[in-house]
Amino acid sequence: MKTTEIAERLVALCREAKWETAQKELYADDAVSIEACTNPAPQKETKGLAAIIEKGRKFDGMIEKIHLLTVSEPLVAGNSIACTMGLDVTMKGQPRMQMSELCVYAVKDGKIISEQFYM
Repeated sequence: MKTTEIAERLVALCREAKWETAQKELYADDAVSIEACTNPAPQKETKGLAAIIEKGRKFDGMIEKIHLLTVSEPLVAGNSIACTMGLDVTMKGQPRMQMSELCVYAVKDGKIISEQFYM
């Protein structure tokens, strides 16, 4: 799969909040995920697809309700993909909040090998 095809599929799945489907379909087994330091995730760097999926499940478990999810059109440059993602969300036990991230992905051999989020 070409980087532009991966980008389009990734954005389509993210717009439906199908993060785990995107990970299983598009990520390499040895992918790395790097969170923004202000993100509520329990750790900054996660290595390996299984660990990335587990991290996503934990994050989903913290969500009470997604009020609005927005994902921009992807930008592709060579083997890199970037998009913005916005969440209007209520986390369990917390007031409603808005989150906005710049999401950057690296692709190699038709799979996403890294993702990094900036707030």
